Amino acid sequence: MAHDHDHPHNKPLSEVELRVKALESVLTEKKLIDTEAIDLIVETYETKIGPRNGAKVVAKAWTDPDFKKRLLENATDAIKELGYSGVQGEDMLVVENTDSIHNMVVCTLCSCYPWPTLGLPPVWYKAAPYRAKVVKDPRGVLDDFGVSIPEDTEIRVWDSNAELRYLVLPRRPEGTDGMSEEDLVELVTRDSMIGTGLAASA
Repeated sequence: MAHDHDHPHNKPLSEVELRVKALESVLTEKKLIDTEAIDLIVETYETKIGPRNGAKVVAKAWTDPDFKKRLLENATDAIKELGYSGVQGEDMLVVENTDSIHNMVVCTLCSCYPWPTLGLPPVWYKAAPYRAKVVKDPRGVLDDFGVSIPEDTEIRVWDSNAELRYLVLPRRPEGTDGMSEEDLVELVTRDSMIGTGLAASA
């Protein structure tokens, strides 16, 4: 696993972040914004809108063998073909789940995450308990998420960093051979692309 990060950790909030927090406090105090509504918007970007890009990458890989080959050989360029590149996603590596291997992604030092393909990182991804436990006890983390995989499946944990972000290519669910790429997108969950979940059943 790579552990090289070239950016500071546990740093104080930037001036912009402080201004945003101050503005949010004032607007909430004056009842001009509803913090629950903001939380809902953030959750939507974390779980629905954001990960749609990654889901389209996965569905295309499931249905287009040539694209899948390019994706596994040079994920950055293949993802760029679909228009999903940019800050926090400049250099990507896609790791494929198979019958014998299950991949999981973490950033052990902070919260490096492929924003262009997965949207906003979930709160738990940035939390110290996940970052520590997934390295020591990945199967236990899967249990925490209610995910069961065979005991003989090898679990590989990939450590994202400032230079390289990872995306898991989950296994295609059984019984989906006749489904279109558009329909398959609906089965790809954010967690399945981090490795803490599986693609949904058809």
